[in-house]
Formats: sequence, C-alpha cells, structure tokens
Amino acid sequence: MSERIVITGIGVQSPNGNDRKEYWSALQGGQSGIAPITLFSAEHLACRIAGEVKNLTYECLPPKDRKRVPRLVPLAILATEEALKDALLSYDKLTEAQRREVGVVIGTGGGGIDFVESGYRAFLAEESKVSPFAIVSSFVGMVSSEVSIHFGFRGPSHVLSTGCTSSTDAIGYAASLIRDGVIKYAITGGAEACITEGIVTAFVRMGTTATKWNDAPSRGSRPFNADRDGFVLSEGSWMFVLESYENAIRRNAKIYAEVAGYGSTCDAYHKVQIMPGGDESARALQLALEHAKLGTDEVEYINLHGTATRLNDEIETIAVKKVFNSRSHRIPTSSTKSMIGHPQGACGAAGVAAACMSLERSVIHPTINLDNPDPACDLDYVPNVSRNASVGIALCNCIAFGSKNSALVLKKV
Repeated sequence: MSERIVITGIGVQSPNGNDRKEYWSALQGGQSGIAPITLFSAEHLACRIAGEVKNLTYECLPPKDRKRVPRLVPLAILATEEALKDALLSYDKLTEAQRREVGVVIGTGGGGIDFVESGYRAFLAEESKVSPFAIVSSFVGMVSSEVSIHFGFRGPSHVLSTGCTSSTDAIGYAASLIRDGVIKYAITGGAEACITEGIVTAFVRMGTTATKWNDAPSRGSRPFNADRDGFVLSEGSWMFVLESYENAIRRNAKIYAEVAGYGSTCDAYHKVQIMPGGDESARALQLALEHAKLGTDEVEYINLHGTATRLNDEIETIAVKKVFNSRSHRIPTSSTKSMIGHPQGACGAAGVAAACMSLERSVIHPTINLDNPDPACDLDYVPNVSRNASVGIALCNCIAFGSKNSALVLKKV
C-alpha cells in the first residue's frame, strides 16, 4: 500500500496577507490584495496594477546579503520559516543526520528575474558594471539552495520551473520523494517575484493583462466575468511541510490535508494558447483522481486556475464539465486569483493553501468581482461571498504556458 503524505505546516507571503492566518481571513472575507504598482514606475504602461506583497522585510537575511539576492528569496524564506514553526519542526535543533532527511523542492517560473533586469540595466548604463552575484542570484535553480542554506537542510534541493504549474508539480514531486524513502520531510511549494518593468511590458504586449481597471485595482482580476480582459500579475510565496502520515501521527503533528493524488499532462499544442476542447486539462484532473483512487462523485470543491483571460476561463470550464459531466454544475469552485492576481509559478501553491482552508475551516472562499458571469462560464464559482460547506476532498487545478496541465487532490484526514 502506498504511503500517505500529509501537509503539517503552512507558511504564506501573499498580496493579501503576510502569514497563513491573514491570508485565510482575507480569502474568507473576499479581500483583494491588488493595488497600483509601486515596485517601479508604471505610468507609461497600459496595465498599472499588480498583486505586490506588502511590508516585505529582508531582515531574515544577514545584512551583507540583503542587496545580493532577488526578491523571491526573502519571500521563500519567510514562508518556509512560518511553515516550519507551524509544523513544530525546530530546524535549529536538528542533528546532522536529521538535516539530511529534509529536502527542499520549490516551484518558480521566473526565479530571480528582478535581479536579472536590474543587473542588465546597470550593465548597459554604467560602463559594463556587473555584480559578482549576477549569475548565482539570477538563475532559476538557486531559490531552493537559498532555502536549504538558510535552514541547513542537506537533503535534495530542487527547483521545478514549468510555468504556471511549477509549484503544483513541485508538491507532486516532493510527495513522491517521501513515498520513495528519499527524504523524511519535504519543504515544498512556490515562490515568485516577477513584477518588473520588463515582464509587465511583455505581458501587456502579449495582450494577456487587465488594462481597464487601473483606477479600481481591487476590481481588476475578474475570472469568469463577461467583461474580463486579462490577468493581474502578482507575487508571493506559499510553502508547506510534507511528511508521511505515520510520522505525523507519531510526533502528534497537526495535519491540514493529505496530498492524495497528482496528475500532469501536456497539450503539445501551442506555446501560449490552450488547446481547444480542454481534453488534456481534463485528463490531468482525471489522472489526479485516479492516483488518489477517488471517483468524480467524491470531489466536494475545485480550486480553479481561473486567470481571467478569455480563453483560459472558457476552456477550463469545458475541462471540468468533461470530467464531472452532469455533476459539474453542483460542485462549488472558485478562483483564488480573483483576490491575489496571478503569481505565475507559485499559483498552484496559493491554491493548495486556499483549499487547505476549506478543509480546515469548512468554508469556501469566493470568486470576487463576478458581477456579470460569462454565459460560456456557467459553473458554480461561489460568486463574491464565501460559503460555509463541509469539504472532505478538494481538487486543485493549474494550466500553464507551454501547453502544460497539472492537478492535485487534497483529502481531509
């Protein structure tokens, strides 16, 4: 029998909350974290809003390192520290052998892209000035190393970068490492900090970002709404402690959820566009349920990708219908991105943290700004106000550029 893997710690740095409790309260209350961009001057751009993490501190880092790392490093470290404390794991008291049993697996799309942009700006403007940390602080694979080094964990330290599915894939992979006996604990989730002038400019040119709501930022992310005009870029980190069910019971740890199933597919269709019909997105959902040995009649909540782009929302709706058929309209679903925007590679972890709230608190957060639903998007998206509901099994969906689809099943223990 396959070993059961559970979540025993959650840490959050989000646009609408600087810890798990703040995040959950904001979600439950339908509170948006989207505001005007402050990380750079965006006055010349058609999109001038984003989901920035407020009050981010670098004090978790030694003073000499604070200008040598990209923004996602303190985000990941702060969320990891909270998750460890929540799981009652005293990392500073671990023996050498115990440190080797802790692995770090993080999903990110852009890695240290802000450090890259500022580095190139200096290079081009200041007579080829280059930071000696330009390479090590820029490449995507470094964020897990920063976490491992900070906390002294000596197990595998891996980064998965698969676009928007990155953190979903990271959690699925981390769970498999524990099942295979490679590690005892996994620090996993997602971290992203790509609200930069270059990235926002590129997304605006792609035509994928919201441009109509610069004067009303909290209304800008509008999944499944008839007047939606694109996603709102955001950032953050959502980290988890994973371990076996047996180990969690042995040390009397609080269990938020079992990571019961994982499924992943590729449309093999287009770099950006989703394949019409949503067949492979539907198959990822089905594979996750099969991995969990669960039927479609057992799912009680779906945390949707729900980006607020025209095509994504329609195709995702179709995919859900293909899996759940006539039952699809009776399953409550919602988009976390309606409140936090789209944190790219970290969005799957944001959805997992939100689904854990549903399992823990018996409440489903709303899809806000759903004033005039698109007739093509006709599921129960829990519009605008949270809903009390007992949730035992939740399905978390992600869709990414590059034709990728990934899903996780969470189960109440």
